[in-house]
Amino acid sequence: MSRYIPGNQKHLTLDDRRYIERALNQGSSFQDIARFLCKDPTTISKEVRNHRLSDWYHKGTFYNAHNFCIHRYHCRKTNVCGKIILCNVKCTSCPTCNQTCPDFCRERCDRLDKAPYVCNGCNKAINHCTIAHKYRYDAKFADRKYRECLQDSRSGICLTKHELRQKDMVISPLIAQGQSPYQILTNHPELDMSVRTLYNYLDEGILTARNIDLKRKVKFKPRKCHRSQITERAVFQGRLYSDFLSLGLDHWTEMDTVHSSNDSKKVLLTFFLKREKLFLAFLMNRCTKGAVRMVFDRMEKKLGTYDFLSLFGTLLTDRGSEFGDPGALETGINGIERQCH
Repeated sequence: MSRYIPGNQKHLTLDDRRYIERALNQGSSFQDIARFLCKDPTTISKEVRNHRLSDWYHKGTFYNAHNFCIHRYHCRKTNVCGKIILCNVKCTSCPTCNQTCPDFCRERCDRLDKAPYVCNGCNKAINHCTIAHKYRYDAKFADRKYRECLQDSRSGICLTKHELRQKDMVISPLIAQGQSPYQILTNHPELDMSVRTLYNYLDEGILTARNIDLKRKVKFKPRKCHRSQITERAVFQGRLYSDFLSLGLDHWTEMDTVHSSNDSKKVLLTFFLKREKLFLAFLMNRCTKGAVRMVFDRMEKKLGTYDFLSLFGTLLTDRGSEFGDPGALETGINGIERQCH
């Protein structure tokens, strides 16, 4: 880390990558980008090189689009391969020109061999550039590759093949004899794993023994997973029903969704105002967080911020997945905070 640039020791976000893309298109240097993002220039350099997008633009000769030699426009050589005795065709039009010619020299670009390593910000138009293999930096593509790498690095098991085979030689025969995972780990502390980890290995089929080999496994039904409920438990902090009761309000608004048949994805977003005894329903094409946010923003624009907050100041709803982003619902179009419980 450069001692002249204070860092925040955080991973690059999508907004940071969008700024990098804009800055590269404007011709900014890595040092200027790093200074704005409070990062080291090496971090920006590695980000661009590791997540740049490869594009091919075949700009060879007229008869051979795969000729990448720097001499292809002025070369007059014929019969370089020596396989045909009489060949008057120029080698620049032959598909094997780059593989057989001893004077082949690939055309390169300094922008791709050194900073900024991409074609972003180049003055030449793509259709006028003679370099076939181009690179560009795209923020969305880079963020997606980063997410995939982050997920792959945390997936799988933290064991080598030799360690897994040694554990399997101890566990699988005992499972076949009818012993439970808890009994095996209690009698063999050298395995150095928890009971939950062993169950996961059996469920994922990593060991020779399977979960079907457990005596009591076939007697239990699989647990039901409510996909329509919120899975991120952190959003419940400060938004529980007990927190709502502690406010001691005399009026509030209840919010819920009404689903249609299984063949249709359309739902009704309903509001019931307790004090006014008023029931409102809005049709949504999909039951998603973004659709609910759009209804909120549309009502605030129609009613105005003051009237909207007076009617929908406090909302009481369930734990449906469509309400899984309370932070977006608690922030109005003008940045005014709402109260959702």
